Amino acid sequence: MGGDRVTNTDGDTAPGDDASKRPNRRGNRRPTMEDVAARVGVSRALVSVVFRDAPGASPQTRARVLRAAEEIGYRPDVAARTLASSRSRVLGVMLTVHNAFHADLVEAVYTEAELVGYDVLLSAHARTRHTEKAVGALLGHRCEALILLGPETTTDFLGEVVERVPVVSVGPRFPGVHVDTVRTAEGRATRQALDHLGGLGHRDITHLDGGTGAGSAERRRAYRDWMRRRGLADRVRVLPGDHTESSGAEAAHRLLAEGRVPTALFASNDRSAIGFLDAITRAGVRVPEDISLVGFDDIPLARLAHIQLTTVRQDVQGLARAAVRAAIDRLASPDLPPRVSVLEPELVVRGTTAAPRAAGTC
Repeated sequence: MGGDRVTNTDGDTAPGDDASKRPNRRGNRRPTMEDVAARVGVSRALVSVVFRDAPGASPQTRARVLRAAEEIGYRPDVAARTLASSRSRVLGVMLTVHNAFHADLVEAVYTEAELVGYDVLLSAHARTRHTEKAVGALLGHRCEALILLGPETTTDFLGEVVERVPVVSVGPRFPGVHVDTVRTAEGRATRQALDHLGGLGHRDITHLDGGTGAGSAERRRAYRDWMRRRGLADRVRVLPGDHTESSGAEAAHRLLAEGRVPTALFASNDRSAIGFLDAITRAGVRVPEDISLVGFDDIPLARLAHIQLTTVRQDVQGLARAAVRAAIDRLASPDLPPRVSVLEPELVVRGTTAAPRAAGTC
């Protein structure tokens, strides 16, 4: 195999020629599959077998080819491969602009998709670009399956989409539609946060809502249930929000204007919690001395030394792995019943929670 005659795109032939050291008559061009073949000393056809993940190459040869490609910076031409094949081997991922948690998820999805030989194409949902348009763009690029991060859409729309490609929803559930779901145990996560606050002695706990954002309904419902079961129904208060920093700041300004700041606040996500933290501390209210604060997600900002937000951590890598696996399984077995994968949360205690300012009295 190592003695195969190799032809490169410049028309030169040489057995095992080192493409990375050969003068390049085209200048600074992109490395090609022929260059990889020349570096390894095998045929172009064998390199193609490796990159198509087709049978015909030994594990040792596959390793050599992939290592050579990495060394010279070769990347397969996905567009050309798509045109030549009935399959694109591309997963479409929809995310929300400015959502730090989605950014972490996308990074993890890239890793998981690469492990199974798939590339990833992104399309963003934003205030000026609704979910339907973002999904339509992915369908237009021949994605084999879609992974939607926190989709805000209707079951009717998703019902139409799943007629064309498999769909995995990370977060929201869509009963009655053939969509696989991957999510965190929202109720359990909320109870972890509230049990922590209750254990510190807090009884006057307000919830900053996430509106229609992913997981918001479950977190809101779990908060109400937790308060009622502890005889605190008269203390239930849900402030409107939408998972943004600005909604957190608005919630802080509302409480300050009323002159009644609770001893603790559980925010539906970290972004709104950080917005609340910024606004409330600017007004001279101390965290955690005057009010304890808990978020949800554990985004990178929550870990900064000057923030140190107590929060509920979602298993980013686990969510990404489950979503990619659900998409691949669905491609292999389209008739499987819809599946729901639920991952465990983890409470991360940092510096924004402490016993209430007057323990035992609120």
